[in-house]
Amino acid sequence: MFAAGKRQVDVAVELDVSAQTASRWHRAWLCGGGAGLGAAGRAGRPPRLSEDQLAQLEQALRNGPQANGFPTQMWTLARVAELIETICGVRYSQTQTWTILRKRLGWTRQRPARRALERNDEAITTWVKEDWPRIKKAPGAEAPGSSSRTRADSPSSPR
Repeated sequence: MFAAGKRQVDVAVELDVSAQTASRWHRAWLCGGGAGLGAAGRAGRPPRLSEDQLAQLEQALRNGPQANGFPTQMWTLARVAELIETICGVRYSQTQTWTILRKRLGWTRQRPARRALERNDEAITTWVKEDWPRIKKAPGAEAPGSSSRTRADSPSSPR
């Protein structure tokens, strides 16, 4: 934009940055041209886990908790943190562990469906079709969660 003759104020408005930022960019452009405006690189502390370590961790996670010495087949953040420490020698808190799973590995949390092992969907369907209508017809019976009074019977409804 500077090479095309745009003023600092125009660059600031068009890119929605402060005047100071546009001024800094202009100085960098004057000193080094397009190369002077190159990215500064990654900010902050470098990650403690390398890409190879992440690949090892992901493979271990895919093998499952029991394959990694845990008694049940469910991953928890504490277990994953322990696995990271075992594999990579780096200790993370549960919050940091969740960040690694979510941002670096792309994993999401999964909650198991809470369903009784004894659940019989066929028996439930039969009960709803056969037993419930019979029970519903009985005197004083009403649908679960409903009231036997109609809206007109309600004391608060206008007459």
